[in-house]
Amino acid sequence: MKKSKWLALAGAAVLSVGILAACSSKSSTSGTTYGYVYSSDPETLDYITSNTGPTTTAVTNGVDGLMETDKYGNLVPSVAEDWSVSQDGLTYTYKIRKGVKWYTSDGEEYADVTAKDFVTGLKHAADSKAGALYLVQDSIAGLSDYLSGANKDFSKVGVKAIDDHTLQYTLKRPEPYWNSKTTYGLLFPVNADFLKTKGKDFGKSTDPTSILYNGPFLLKSLTAKSSIELTKNENYWDKKNVHFDAIKLTYDDGSDPESLERSFTDGAYSIARVYPMSSNYASVEKKYKDNIFYTAAGASTSAMSVNIDRQSYKYTAKKTDAEKTSTKKALLNKDFRQSINFAIDRTVYQSQVNGKDGAAKAIRNLFVPSDFVSAGDKTFGDLVTEKMSSYGDEWSGVNFADGQDGLYNAEKAKTEFSKAKEALQGEGVQFPIHLDLPVDQSSKLNVSQAQSLKQTIEKSLGSDNVVIDINQLSSDDMQNATLNAPNAAAEDWDISNGVVWSPDYQDPSTYLNIFKTTSNENTKTFMGYDNPNNAAAAQVGLKDYDALLDSADSETTDLNVRYDRYAQAQAWLEDSSLVIPLTVGNGAAPVVSRLTPFTGSYTQVGDKSSGDYFKYVKPQEKVVTKKEYEQSREKWLKEKKASNEKAQKDLEKHVK
Repeated sequence: MKKSKWLALAGAAVLSVGILAACSSKSSTSGTTYGYVYSSDPETLDYITSNTGPTTTAVTNGVDGLMETDKYGNLVPSVAEDWSVSQDGLTYTYKIRKGVKWYTSDGEEYADVTAKDFVTGLKHAADSKAGALYLVQDSIAGLSDYLSGANKDFSKVGVKAIDDHTLQYTLKRPEPYWNSKTTYGLLFPVNADFLKTKGKDFGKSTDPTSILYNGPFLLKSLTAKSSIELTKNENYWDKKNVHFDAIKLTYDDGSDPESLERSFTDGAYSIARVYPMSSNYASVEKKYKDNIFYTAAGASTSAMSVNIDRQSYKYTAKKTDAEKTSTKKALLNKDFRQSINFAIDRTVYQSQVNGKDGAAKAIRNLFVPSDFVSAGDKTFGDLVTEKMSSYGDEWSGVNFADGQDGLYNAEKAKTEFSKAKEALQGEGVQFPIHLDLPVDQSSKLNVSQAQSLKQTIEKSLGSDNVVIDINQLSSDDMQNATLNAPNAAAEDWDISNGVVWSPDYQDPSTYLNIFKTTSNENTKTFMGYDNPNNAAAAQVGLKDYDALLDSADSETTDLNVRYDRYAQAQAWLEDSSLVIPLTVGNGAAPVVSRLTPFTGSYTQVGDKSSGDYFKYVKPQEKVVTKKEYEQSREKWLKEKKASNEKAQKDLEKHVK
């Protein structure tokens, strides 16, 4: 999902996030409508409890939290007009902006937004067992005890409304990245009276009246598998920075990728991804020869997940119990998983979407982007590379940076498979190993990528050794067998490339902690188990991974040491090949656009991410040229460096 959420890879949808992100969000000027697509309906409008991307798409423009990011990625006040942190790093105090109001979906004023609303929001999250509680349950003092039932008095949890315009959080320990968490829906405000009035209908999925709004837009309508429509909040406190009068997102199941460019040309869409492998690309390229540009890679990571404890076989090509048992044993063997990792030609895989020339731009080789954080003059990827040397010769010479295929190596794939086969034959495993790979049959792009995986893996390892069985499912069946499966036992697949992860806050833990054995909802979706004591999890060594994460997380003051320890955890995860990075999940896409480049909010984390948040973004009448985009990017990068340095120095002013 997206932003600490799983997103089914439904062709246009995930790709659209990347398109938007690269141009840095979107926004409004009089008489203009921002138009594009979405691919999955939200299961709820309750932005507090939801942990999935579709809800973010529908709601994030309607509700603001304490902080947001500016065009350079700096955290700036939103509902909070100022903030301070205590010398020990444990107490964060926010001054709530006066004049911020709650409005109904019709734009009628309902109440003032107060500090109490943030307390109500967190209590609602706790009482509802919100999907993203893992973000804060070990951060906010007293919250874990409240969640476990050890304490039943929420007033003892470390969130307080000192008065109507003063909010205070008390943390268990310092978190230098705490403010970035406030951009996540889990910590957004909720009006207590409205919540009580709505009861169980709060956040009802297709009802815009089921929530209140304090943000730049109001949700006007949501029609399942049809459209999401928003209109500008004329009473918004910062409406000068809202440059679109309306937002219209049209449902797209990915069955006709070429329709994006057609709708852009017709003026219905403000931006469109183009597909170099499509049948009409020659005419598109001729029409927009000076306008097609590649967006920058975003922070989302698309990866292949491995089901280590499959129980359900409703969707399978397996014909015997022996085949099921053989696959299970193979997926528990690290050498076998590594052979799959090295067997994937990611350039061919991504060329199904980006074309041959643009494929490498979207490749990612680590689950945490190699440049996500830095320790001194070393990127996170540099730190991981140093650690990988201790995990075996197979990792020597591997380049983990984005933008090139550092992992594909057919010879290494054969070597690792040979080791695995010898061990597995001793366990009575039958070959070939059959791996069920589900795919949404309505998305031509996803089907093409699945076929690419089958071809390159079988070519590298031999179809007498491994067979990828592509199971083409309806969109609903695909969701129910993966993302929306009620429990791990219902996760119905062996390997899946249908997930994307986006970071919630600016720290490697936002990527790596989701695979802790105690992160049940995430391990359910990613690895097919939801019990920390699962035997398969123990067999593949995930308790060792837990220990590495705990060690990294214990360092809260020296970020260089913290990042070095998280690099060790990332190295373990890479070596395990339980999570196999494939590509960036957003960005690195060829597009045409009528959005002024780099005018929107820029961020890698939170629900106000560049691909979902339409405030600040400006439209322009003429289609952006490639030259214009590159010049804007060069100018923006220079300004960003100076702005980030200034923002870093200004942080000291907030320590009281």
